[in-house]
Amino acid sequence: MKIDTSIIISTYNSPEWLAKVLYGYNNQTYRNFEIVIADDGSKQETIDLIKSIQEEVFYPIIHVWHEDNGFQKSEILNKSITQCTSDYIIMSDGDCIPRQDFVEVHVKEREIGYFLSGGYFMLPMDISKAITKEDIYKANCFNLKWLKKNGLKASFKNNKLTAKGLKSKILNALTPTNASWNGHNASGWKKDIVAVNGLDERMQYGGQDRELGERLMNLGIKSKQIRYSAICVHLDHKRGYKNEASIAKNRAIRDVTKNEKKAWTDYGIVKKA
Repeated sequence: MKIDTSIIISTYNSPEWLAKVLYGYNNQTYRNFEIVIADDGSKQETIDLIKSIQEEVFYPIIHVWHEDNGFQKSEILNKSITQCTSDYIIMSDGDCIPRQDFVEVHVKEREIGYFLSGGYFMLPMDISKAITKEDIYKANCFNLKWLKKNGLKASFKNNKLTAKGLKSKILNALTPTNASWNGHNASGWKKDIVAVNGLDERMQYGGQDRELGERLMNLGIKSKQIRYSAICVHLDHKRGYKNEASIAKNRAIRDVTKNEKKAWTDYGIVKKA
């Protein structure tokens, strides 16, 4: 059977979190997919982990790596897009564990002319560390009782973990959050992503995923909200790569994309001659 879905997982020197994420994909109800790991220059520990996990998971893994040259996530994502063998791409991160129906929801909801916009449920560091392989396979990390027992506080956001069926559809319709392209949980057709030339590699941390979605919309692709349907839990971590200069630079690029209604970037998969 030909693989019909490619899942790009971005990572950088975080093998403990990546292992938990890859176990989450080994627990999926929908199984006709490949994982493409977009590795922004991780050290040997991550390379060894991927080789080890390849032996125990049901899905094929393509490891796309380049040398560490600072935060170059856009560049490694573009390299990974070209390595995807299927027509449909889900993008997420190496710190987001997918619920058992995560891939199934993306596959069921996909539609020609659209991209899908999901969200995440942020976990505190102590719970992130407490989650074991067994907790992932038993889906404990999506179980509110288990999470509360481990210190999770009450919040409206907890609805993300319990909403299914009609409730998730209502919450998807009512949420004030824009259906943007979110790098931790979004999906679209490879031909559409290639048609806008992928991510803009001038952009480092701060909104490079949103800018891709804005160019897709300028191309005429619509967005569909699935933040209460396609669920992943986000493991906590430090953000040493966050810097205001990068965020300001990216905001200026996004302003040009918006004002000039640009669908193509000269700094993407295909480089300007």
